[in-house]
Amino acid sequence: MKHSIIAAFVAFSSVTSAYSQKKVLLDEVVALALESGYDVRLSKNAWEAATTDNDFAVGGFLPQLNGAASTTWNNNNQKLEFQDASRNNSGKAESNNITAGVQLNWLLFDGARMFATRERLAEMERQGEINVKNQMVNTIAQVITNYYNIIQQKQQLKALEELMLLNEERVRLADRKLSVGAGIKQELLQAKLDLNAQRTQFINQQTAIEQLKNQLNVLVGMKLPALFEVSDSIEINLQITREEIAGNIESKNFLLQSIRQDMSVAHLQYRERFGEYFPTVSFGAAYNYSFTDNQKLINPFMALTNRSSGYNYGFTVGVPILNNFVTRRNVQQAQINFNRQNLLYDQQRAVINTSVHNAYVNYDNARKVLLIEEENILLAKENAMIAMESFKRGVSTFIEQRTAQQSLEDAYNRLINARYLAKVAETELLRLSGDLLK
Repeated sequence: MKHSIIAAFVAFSSVTSAYSQKKVLLDEVVALALESGYDVRLSKNAWEAATTDNDFAVGGFLPQLNGAASTTWNNNNQKLEFQDASRNNSGKAESNNITAGVQLNWLLFDGARMFATRERLAEMERQGEINVKNQMVNTIAQVITNYYNIIQQKQQLKALEELMLLNEERVRLADRKLSVGAGIKQELLQAKLDLNAQRTQFINQQTAIEQLKNQLNVLVGMKLPALFEVSDSIEINLQITREEIAGNIESKNFLLQSIRQDMSVAHLQYRERFGEYFPTVSFGAAYNYSFTDNQKLINPFMALTNRSSGYNYGFTVGVPILNNFVTRRNVQQAQINFNRQNLLYDQQRAVINTSVHNAYVNYDNARKVLLIEEENILLAKENAMIAMESFKRGVSTFIEQRTAQQSLEDAYNRLINARYLAKVAETELLRLSGDLLK
């Protein structure tokens, strides 16, 4: 009776907890992760910075116009001596000087570097967008894996509840047989030991579920409710073919697309450096105004006021002749960097193609194992029921019944794990192909 009350309380607590918590669907969690997940937001922030740089890239083609104005008050003690001593003079001289001017500088030609710079900024903006999509795919994969891991642990908890009921029945039968003299105390003790072990496992399982929920909440930027529940089943697509995943992987995988953008950026950086070999042509113009008011003069030959204004303009040509081979070094370094990006792309392409192949092998094997384990669970359930009935009638030993029960527990563990691994393999395939974002 004591064990029955405990088992009923556990089942009632589980049901009550499930109904009191808000159930969140996978699509809702994914939407939250894409909107509020920290990794996605950081990636979007980097893209926004690249977009801002590209928006202002046109500034490299425009002239620079600067204005300046100043006013200065002078108060100086002066002493003037001439050949004619009668003209010598000394005292304090005071003046006020006002200047203003506008200067224009326009770089007309710099070896086409400004064009390469603008193209590079545009490529970096496109790369930022691709990186956001790549991060979205990775985040979705993390959310799916974590979400279904919670479901896996829930299914383990449910299976454990069912096994605890069987063990509770086994304890009652062993106690009854012992009370009528048809059993031995060892049977009862072993049944109680097994039941207590399952209770401990039940508590640990609840802790694991709570920890996984907290991890899922971090992935969505802590936007989930304090208490929430997930779905009960793991949905698996068992119809994925190798051709639909491996076809056009280079154009669908966002990481490869990002590395191709790195290659494009490196090529444009080479063009920028190569432009340093060429001369530069710039246009300059200025308008200046100056007014000096000599309020108190010591020198009789100086004007009381002096005002000047006017403009000037012209062209400047700069020809690089020798700069300690800095330009040659920069060009060669840019070429080396471009070659390195090509090698990185070839390397990553080989890695991803291998990952796709291995992921499909895992998916195919998980699919086969799942079909086997779904058949095994039916056999294990039937075997456990037969063993329990035989144990009730006294035609089998408690060891045979315990062995059948252990086989059922193992079958549950393998089936639930097979479902989860099949979902993980499916998710990895879709992540590599970029289809998760669809």
